[in-house]
Amino acid sequence: MLLTGAEILIKSLLDEGVETIFGYPGGAVLNIYDELYKYKDKINHILTCHEQGASHAADGYARATGKVGVCLATSGPGATNLVTGIATAYMDSIPMVAITGNVAQPLLGKDSFQEVDITGITMPITKHNYIVRDVNELQNIIKEAFYIAQEGRPGPVLIDIPKDITADKTQYNKIFPKEVVRKSEYITEKSLQEAVDLINQSKRPLIYAGGGIGIAEATEELLSFAEKINSPVSTSLMCMAEFPNNHELYTGMIGMHGTKASNIAATKCDLLITLGARFSDRVISNQNHIKNAKVLQIDVDPAEINKNVKVDTCIVGDLKVALSQLIPLINVKRNEEWINTINSLKENKKVKSDCGLTPELFFDKLNKLNDGSFIISTEVGQHQMWTAQYFNFRNERTFITSGGLGTMGYGLGAAIGAQVGKPDKRVINIAGDGSFGMNCNELVTAVKNRLPLIQVIMNNNCLGMVRQWQDFFYEGRYSQTTLDRPTDYVKLAEAFGAKAFRITEVDEIDYILRKALDSEGPVLIDYLINSDKKVFPMVAPGAPINQIISEEDINNN
Repeated sequence: MLLTGAEILIKSLLDEGVETIFGYPGGAVLNIYDELYKYKDKINHILTCHEQGASHAADGYARATGKVGVCLATSGPGATNLVTGIATAYMDSIPMVAITGNVAQPLLGKDSFQEVDITGITMPITKHNYIVRDVNELQNIIKEAFYIAQEGRPGPVLIDIPKDITADKTQYNKIFPKEVVRKSEYITEKSLQEAVDLINQSKRPLIYAGGGIGIAEATEELLSFAEKINSPVSTSLMCMAEFPNNHELYTGMIGMHGTKASNIAATKCDLLITLGARFSDRVISNQNHIKNAKVLQIDVDPAEINKNVKVDTCIVGDLKVALSQLIPLINVKRNEEWINTINSLKENKKVKSDCGLTPELFFDKLNKLNDGSFIISTEVGQHQMWTAQYFNFRNERTFITSGGLGTMGYGLGAAIGAQVGKPDKRVINIAGDGSFGMNCNELVTAVKNRLPLIQVIMNNNCLGMVRQWQDFFYEGRYSQTTLDRPTDYVKLAEAFGAKAFRITEVDEIDYILRKALDSEGPVLIDYLINSDKKVFPMVAPGAPINQIISEEDINNN
């Protein structure tokens, strides 16, 4: 069957099981969009307001569903507008295929209108990228791209297609997707036995679980492993939803804004079992901070072993496979004294209702309304940390946030992608007024597609996290962090076609949350909080992980 490159692209996407594309049309991709028009009953195209929104939506779709997210943009500025979203996916190991158009091949390298070397630009932030030079290569490139995006440690792949390739014709034959097999070839008896010996000898183990748990779909294995060795479990930001937050072994998030229990446990444990985590500088990146512990690291990516922290032994391979093989070999442990020590460090989160509108009060009300169907996304800032600290996550793939790159403006696009991918869930995006301003236009996308997502703005009229650092480390010099730009977010949302509410009193929280949850389309909630509200606990940059700054410390000083 002789088809154009554009139709081969669409058919190949269908062969890969693609149901949804997020994108924005332009001259270099007109042939592709013409084919999308013909196949609109088979592929749902979500038109975003900006290409960055499309890339974040593809990312959120991938995180919520476990499928590859796909975004599409034209050449030049359309392609470069995807860059932040691609980098976000790369830093958090999210499977994505970004497809860009480019000028026709005879015009490449001549500073043509809307020409840019997008493969060169994205080389450091993709697992792999392609520029298609021959229409005969297109089908295999698409197949390879989807395989690479998913195998091993997932990540984004970019395919750049010059416009003439989309018009050229060649033979099309259906190709089945390449099966993605969990990596286990490097999981050896020797590495398993070394890990077993360390675990069985340990009297004070601590599990530090990262985003790799969710990627490997190893949540059940993590729970079984933790319960068998009776080890406290701390998680990175990327693993907050992959372990039951109400489990007795759970100590909470670890790191700069982690819990006292998790951070002190890291300095007192005799074995740190690191599962799918990369020893980020926001968690543990200094060997001296865990000098009392031996380190066992299990990760699918060999490049992460010994990168930031020297390990005593490691297992390289898929976490689900590795834990499944490890669990039968280890002894049942009790560690009662150790567990009691760590439990004594856990702090009860007392929610006060007489202190005005606070983040913890909002999340307390939201937790009580959660029937297990909520997916929470966030932007980046104080609100992101408050979400991690106060929301009670129950199920995997229900926390969608930019952990590695820390992308302000990420959450609303990601929420759109998650809501499209999981229509039976209720997606709630938590933002600050600073982050919301970066991509607030995507609320129009939610309205157009009648997505029942809820956009919450924790409105403190400032760039809260940066302002907090200015308080602690710059003697309160608020350089460009006070947002002197009064915006009526309720009117803005209504102008976009969404419902909107403003919460100014404590007794309004429950009522307005219920009204929002009863609504069918998108809803915005403007939640007014004090600009002096800070994220605690906190560890200063570079400080030992157990040097924890609490709100009481600040008040006493």
